[in-house]
Amino acid sequence: MFGKKKTTYTPLVMSQEKFDTLIGRHAEIHGCLRLQESVRIDGKVVGNIEAPKDAAISVVIGPNGEVQGDVLANRIIVAGKVAGNIHAFERVEIMASALVQGDIKYASMAVEHGARLLGLLLQVDASDVPSRSGQDAHEAIKKAQTSVSNG
Repeated sequence: MFGKKKTTYTPLVMSQEKFDTLIGRHAEIHGCLRLQESVRIDGKVVGNIEAPKDAAISVVIGPNGEVQGDVLANRIIVAGKVAGNIHAFERVEIMASALVQGDIKYASMAVEHGARLLGLLLQVDASDVPSRSGQDAHEAIKKAQTSVSNG
């Protein structure tokens, strides 16, 4: 009854996700990636990763994957490292092995026990258009403080 619950489900299993593009473990890419299809990153990307908001594109950063830049996509799964902001238009999943250093904007979120998050978590409406300014977090905090002091 109180024993350890074993689960075999993980969204990082290749058979459960369809990846049109794979960035291998020993690959290192410098520059902005503008996606038209889902991608799994097991190597290193230095630069932003951007997918159109209206496309059902997933970005998966595997346990050995590393991204130094912002990630914007419909669905984002992190099991590796991200040093930058994340904006998931639909859903973000942070696995136990993940390290995220940056703000996370999401419509829906799941975080496994043990994940390390260093930044703000900002839930946004799914229809919210991402803003490229660095003031997003400060504006959200001011808005929250104003609504608390006025209410």
